[in-house]
Amino acid sequence: MITFKYVRWKNFLSTGNQFTEIQLDRNSTTLIIGENGAGKSTILDALCFGLFGKPFRNINKPQLLNSVNGSNCEVEVDFKIGSKSFKVIRGIKPNVFEIYINGKMYNQDANSRDYQKYLEQQILKLNYRSFTQVVILGSSTFIPFMQLKARQRREVVEDILDIQIFSLMNMLLKQKLKTIQESQRDINYGVDLTTEKISLQKKYIDDVKKNKGKIISEKTFLVNGNEEEIHLRQKKVNDLKLINEDLTSNTSHFDKMSDKVQKLKNINATLTEKRSSTKKYVDFFEKNDDCPVCQQHIDETFKENMLKTKQSEYDKFDKGLKDLKDELKKQEGLLSDINKHIKQIRENDAEIGKIDYSIKELEKFNNTLRSEIDNLESGEISKDDMSKLAKLEKSLKAQQKQQLGLREDQTYAEAARSMLMDSGIKTKIIKQYIPIMNKLINTYLTAMEFYVNFTLNENFEETIKSRHRDEFTYASFSEGEKMRIDLALLFTWRAVAKMKNSTNTNLLILDEIFDSSLDSTGTDEFLKILNTLDGENVFVISHKQDVLVDKFRETIRFEKIKNFSHVVE
Repeated sequence: MITFKYVRWKNFLSTGNQFTEIQLDRNSTTLIIGENGAGKSTILDALCFGLFGKPFRNINKPQLLNSVNGSNCEVEVDFKIGSKSFKVIRGIKPNVFEIYINGKMYNQDANSRDYQKYLEQQILKLNYRSFTQVVILGSSTFIPFMQLKARQRREVVEDILDIQIFSLMNMLLKQKLKTIQESQRDINYGVDLTTEKISLQKKYIDDVKKNKGKIISEKTFLVNGNEEEIHLRQKKVNDLKLINEDLTSNTSHFDKMSDKVQKLKNINATLTEKRSSTKKYVDFFEKNDDCPVCQQHIDETFKENMLKTKQSEYDKFDKGLKDLKDELKKQEGLLSDINKHIKQIRENDAEIGKIDYSIKELEKFNNTLRSEIDNLESGEISKDDMSKLAKLEKSLKAQQKQQLGLREDQTYAEAARSMLMDSGIKTKIIKQYIPIMNKLINTYLTAMEFYVNFTLNENFEETIKSRHRDEFTYASFSEGEKMRIDLALLFTWRAVAKMKNSTNTNLLILDEIFDSSLDSTGTDEFLKILNTLDGENVFVISHKQDVLVDKFRETIRFEKIKNFSHVVE
């Protein structure tokens, strides 16, 4: 049983920065009153938001945050299940979602969706829909049981009867069956493929036995052809080696030739520098009659002698450079030829390596062919061929064993699933409780002086008959009569939940059910039912304080002061 202890909230809807706290287990009956907009129904939204992350009324999450303060919205719900105490804290700006078990926060490694699933499935054992059917009867966005679709009605009852586990098992079995079927497709393909391989291998072995002479001849022909090719390739290798020997002899003086070319380049640089220096002297005496430094006149005889001497030196240097360049060009050409020979040697060596590798592969292949020829001549099939066949046959046996196992798994899974489907175990359990449910519904209807015979079938379709056997539907009744049916169903679900100890809880909240749909007679009869409830904490939200205030153990009044909702003592 879930015993709710308290709920408190701040910066939630019209509530300010101070916590509003409602103790949920203090009195058997509590009346919550206040003017429209005072915040009476906030307790419903706070409970649903704290436990399930969404309010009872149709309000978007951002709108739950108090617009004045704009942050630190927080809701806390405290409850006990057996000897364990729980607290759920949920907030907006910042986003908070924490679960405490005996004062210690539960591991938050999971994402928020899985965290919520843990709260609903492992702790509360009920979801939002079940909570609003068993704990709350409201007048705003609440959808009564009779207005739910058939599938949704069934889910509510399954939660109450604590048989939703069968639906979960059915879903898991459905997934398992899908996996089995996928595995079967794979293994069936593997069996077919292996069978085909075995057939081909056997045919090959038979063909070998029948055509032994032909095969020997073909393999011998291949051996001979390969031998000729090996001979040709070996000849090419030998030719390349001879070429490399000749080329190597031509490259033996490579180092000397390189040194000679470098020396010629050095001499060329020296002569070029000397010719340039001599040219400066010639140009000086040709252009100047006076010394540019001391401004004195240069003697003509001296000038002529110097011009003659320097011009002669310049001519010698110039001729020497021309001869040197011719020689350098010649020697560089010879060096280039040597480099080409070296490059050719390297290319030939690479080609020799490739040919040598190909020769070894051909020799290896020929050895295999000769071995196969020897086996054929001795009347034996290749060991590799027989080994391959044996491996394929072993693989087929393993695949067939796996195939059989999957068929058995499928048979068991399909049998189990047929039991877990809606028409199986769940329907049998529901059939057992349908008479009890119908009896309880009619008992509560009679207590509220609504004299009809109301029955639900196993598909949760209603049949409603009057004393005169006239048939009706839920939709054909007035709002007050619908409310009586809704209340009867609510109390029935709570009674059944107590029997099953599934969604059993101390808390019952009724929102404005007295204000419009129930007349004075219905109100009095309903209050009588409330007073018979044992171990329940009933909260009634209403505007009818003048009629109801003296009929409840406790009254909580909400007022709006300076645009903030407050509980007034």
